Amino acid sequence: MTEILFVCTGNIFRSMIAEKALRHAAGNDSPYRFSSAGTEANPQKMVDIVRDGLLARGIDPTGHKQRKLTPALFNAADLVIAIGFDHVAFLKEHHSSEVVLFNEVAHGCREAILDTWEAVPDYAENSKDRNAHIHQVLDHICESAAPLLANLPTYLK
Repeated sequence: MTEILFVCTGNIFRSMIAEKALRHAAGNDSPYRFSSAGTEANPQKMVDIVRDGLLARGIDPTGHKQRKLTPALFNAADLVIAIGFDHVAFLKEHHSSEVVLFNEVAHGCREAILDTWEAVPDYAENSKDRNAHIHQVLDHICESAAPLLANLPTYLK
């Protein structure tokens, strides 16, 4: 089975959504196994908006366990897909590897999916924009699952 690993910072938002959305879109007979990890993965709770947004799409994230990226996880993957440029830099520095971005595989554009603090610097006080960003990321990753699946063979050569 081909191992696809998504990497973000905390492994409770972007990479976790990618893992769950791709697993859901690929179905049970998929030749791919999807997983995720975080460069930091400091203990944090998944926010309700993310959980509820996935559940509304028929994706159950309740069993998700935050994982920190390890050399073993990295080396076991056939393809590592970073979510942001900071993850690309981390993987180059710590694993001497050039990796692709989620949007690069899904849409052919080398663009990051921003974390909440990057998109909404005042996220702690600005719940309206914070929540809108979280919904936008959920929508984007879930809607990108089909094109990412279609493009995977190109990146696995």
